[in-house]
Amino acid sequence: MDYGSKTVGVAMSDEMLLTAQPLVTIHRDRPAKLRQTLAQIEQLLEEYQVEKIVVGLPKKLNNEEGDRCEKTRAFGEMLERRTGLEVIYQDERLTTAEADDLLERGGVRKQNRKQYIDKMAASLILQGYLDAMPRKE
Repeated sequence: MDYGSKTVGVAMSDEMLLTAQPLVTIHRDRPAKLRQTLAQIEQLLEEYQVEKIVVGLPKKLNNEEGDRCEKTRAFGEMLERRTGLEVIYQDERLTTAEADDLLERGGVRKQNRKQYIDKMAASLILQGYLDAMPRKE
């Protein structure tokens, strides 16, 4: 997941845990109100039979954690309490810029990218986690 103040980008992996695909962007009318967002996430977790949740951690370029990391960790803790699933934090530095670049190279017009960028960034976050997983031979 790519957690932001107004949206949460969501991606899913395939069953073999090899590839990540963008799924949906959940929009919030009020940033402080997470109840409906959490309910939508819980529905997706059940529908896709999710076993772990990967949340992007927005560290600064110098590797320090700031206010956004604090808010992201608080969101992750809420998810853990509500779902009982393990939440894993994955470094997400530059994933939004990378997602924007991929969309641009894919021919998506600038004004249309906003609707895709969060779920695409979530996909890049999840793919980074999947790529770092040890593989059984």
